[in-house]
Amino acid sequence: MSVKSVLEVRLSTPIDGGRRVSILDLPGDVLIIPQATLGGSLKGKLMKTHDNLQPDEGFRLYTNFVEKCEKTVASINVKKGQNAIVRYGTYGNRTELLSTESPINGPYTHYIEF
Repeated sequence: MSVKSVLEVRLSTPIDGGRRVSILDLPGDVLIIPQATLGGSLKGKLMKTHDNLQPDEGFRLYTNFVEKCEKTVASINVKKGQNAIVRYGTYGNRTELLSTESPINGPYTHYIEF
């Protein structure tokens, strides 16, 4: 699966209803938040994460994904005459997300293996 496929998957319902749309169909920017612990598994009452990727490999994959998203969004911008940008968090740091925009259609977390 390509980065373009991830950006074009229809996950969100527009505010006015209707069919689901992709990130690229909506006005606005793309926000990528790294979540290294999504691969954890439950062990008793604790999450076991030591089977996850090593931090350096996770960083490499995340950086590669962000770079490909930036190139894909830039290409789509040229085709559609838009000016969306890709914003992203820092891999390996604690992430806090505060949104003051209204209305908010999400946030969603989807696991897409590619």
